[in-house]
Amino acid sequence: MLEALEALEHRRAAARAGGGEKRVAAQHAKGKLTARERLDVFLDEGSFEELDMYVEHNCVDFGMPAQVVPGDGVVTGSGTVNGRLVYVFSQDFTVFGGSLSERHAQKICKIMDMAMKVGAPVIGLNDSGGARIQEGVASLGGYAEVFQRNVLASGVVPQLSLIMGPCAGGAVYSPAMTDFIFMVKDSSYMFVTGPDVVKTVTNEVVSQEELGGAVTHTTKSSVADCAFENDIEALLAARDFVDFLPANNRSGVPGRPSDDPWDRIEESLDTLIPPSANQPYDMHELIVRTVDDGEFFELQPGHAANILIGFGRIEGRTVGIVANQPMVLAGCLDINSSKKAARFVRFCDAFDIPIVTFVDVPGFLPGVGQEHSGIIKHGAKLLFAYAEATVPKITVITRKAYGGAYDVMASKHLRGDLNYAWPTAEIAVMGAKGAVEIIFRSKDPDEVAARTAEYEARFANPFVAASKGFIDEVILPHSTRRRVALGLRKLRNKKLENPWKKHDNIPL
Repeated sequence: MLEALEALEHRRAAARAGGGEKRVAAQHAKGKLTARERLDVFLDEGSFEELDMYVEHNCVDFGMPAQVVPGDGVVTGSGTVNGRLVYVFSQDFTVFGGSLSERHAQKICKIMDMAMKVGAPVIGLNDSGGARIQEGVASLGGYAEVFQRNVLASGVVPQLSLIMGPCAGGAVYSPAMTDFIFMVKDSSYMFVTGPDVVKTVTNEVVSQEELGGAVTHTTKSSVADCAFENDIEALLAARDFVDFLPANNRSGVPGRPSDDPWDRIEESLDTLIPPSANQPYDMHELIVRTVDDGEFFELQPGHAANILIGFGRIEGRTVGIVANQPMVLAGCLDINSSKKAARFVRFCDAFDIPIVTFVDVPGFLPGVGQEHSGIIKHGAKLLFAYAEATVPKITVITRKAYGGAYDVMASKHLRGDLNYAWPTAEIAVMGAKGAVEIIFRSKDPDEVAARTAEYEARFANPFVAASKGFIDEVILPHSTRRRVALGLRKLRNKKLENPWKKHDNIPL
């Protein structure tokens, strides 16, 4: 019996050693943690239960039978984050460069299947050189098996990818199909074809970081949601982030105790809107003064900053927040902001997360570039997302809500449940000056000024919309948190179903 126990410990030690001391040292020299060290940081202490520690590859070509490492380059299993169950896989770059083999893929698929069965989030820590070339099409088949599970799990359990090293070629499509992607600056990158291939085919010279680094993907491409300075910062942020997410699409939003009074009055909001309609203000101020303890986990802060998205809590329960940002492009909707917000709204709806929308939008961004790049279809994505959403939807119009952008931003007409406006709200087809120039076409400056003042007095307020029932109540800014909290309480048992369909056909 003792001999068997010693043999077990020997096998466990071999699996935990990964690629050996030299490769572990090389990983550390790059400023990166090993696969197991990452799990130690991410999961609650002592909670990790590993599966398939002894799995080995089945490749018989290119001398591979002589190179066998238990675990085959990925650590898989389950654990808890702040006491809540999650399933994880962590690719081990010290073993065959973290390359994906048939057995490596089977390990990942097994924990994804388990997560689907029990209804728990899947978190992938990606650090891989790609498909294992020695296995040929078997490794490509392994990727496709993972892709299929990403698709089946979408909208059923949350999926979070942390890119903590290379992720290239076909490997990028699994993270791309997960709900959120976090990256690490200067040590992680994603691209379909690397710099060498780009240079050969297009003659463009570009570095890995410029082509597919964390900054590139969180500012330009929007492939990733957040970029962090190092592994530890990314992993700790992921712990906080997972706390906001439901376990699955049937569990309801998580809650945690909060000492922040639900009816807290914020007098500072009464002076948030500047005297001039053309003067910007920071919508972050409204968000952090409305949510519990000022805690707002913003997503994609470096991309399409004219709209803000992220998670907060009201009375300890998760809410999704979408808000126009007057500090950038005056809060106009454009292609990038529409896509950014639409995907977030659809995630919230898939997992029954209530959506709170703060509106200050003068319209869609004009321009030849926007029109030729498809603002019509891309803007329709956000409209479609809000219109199909059946979760509780609360909207607060703080200032401008003009034209089609008024409709798009969770208006009453798109089945908004509670639509509030501040006294400073201006709900109209367009701004006063533009409207007057179209309606009266007068060139007399005095008449234009008089008509503009008349239009502002008539329409630049929330009461016309309120008189038609499009606004449920004109509220005092300082009572915004109280109104939102009460509304969410009332809507907690909301039931609404869309007509039966196999699936919709969102304008992609």
